[in-house]
Amino acid sequence: MSILSSFASDLWVLLFPPRCPVCGGLRSEGTRAVCTHCRMTAPLTHFWEEFDNPMTRRLWGLVPVVHASALLYFVEGGAWRESIHAFKYRGAWLLARDLGHWFGGYLADSGLYDDVQVVIPVPLHWRKRMQRGYNQAEYLAEGVAAELGVGVERGNLVRRRHNPAQARTAKSERWTNVEEIFAVRRPERLAGRHILLMDDVFTTGATIVSCADALLHSVPGCRISIATLAVSKHELGLDH
Repeated sequence: MSILSSFASDLWVLLFPPRCPVCGGLRSEGTRAVCTHCRMTAPLTHFWEEFDNPMTRRLWGLVPVVHASALLYFVEGGAWRESIHAFKYRGAWLLARDLGHWFGGYLADSGLYDDVQVVIPVPLHWRKRMQRGYNQAEYLAEGVAAELGVGVERGNLVRRRHNPAQARTAKSERWTNVEEIFAVRRPERLAGRHILLMDDVFTTGATIVSCADALLHSVPGCRISIATLAVSKHELGLDH
């Protein structure tokens, strides 16, 4: 880096110091994604440490998954909820990738995901992707895949129709809203592989289960694990 560019970089940090997207406080140089305080106080699930965890048990009744995990509990009205909305709706894609690296580090350290061979993000319909400009699940997948030392498969699992957003659909209708809307273009590329499906938030699980069903019915010999950045305690029956 030249002296001029180094000076410009230092000046930028001085004028616009990095702030934590969760609490808004100053983020020390070298910290990734969020400040040290928010990282230490984050509502972590620790599901990656357990083979038989509440998220895995919830999914076993719906689809045959190998492992399932989420980094955070999704708390309504909490600061973390706003951060997730920032990368989902307000263009903070770099935050999604950094959070993916954080989550991927835990998955890699756990040892449970050592035989994952490829990460696949839950796809957006092409029209929604054009409107938003990116798919936040892809950036999460990039971070997780980098820590696991595997690749990201894009464009193979596709959304066949532009269905209404799950967040705007009544919970009782979410399963029918995503029924049979995903397809696999080149199943031979994934045959016999352990696939990690990646999405941002697990609420009812309808979307990611529909993705898993499409893969299991189309790809011979594949195995599916699931990871999401956040999960609803209510959906797992843990808010009592």
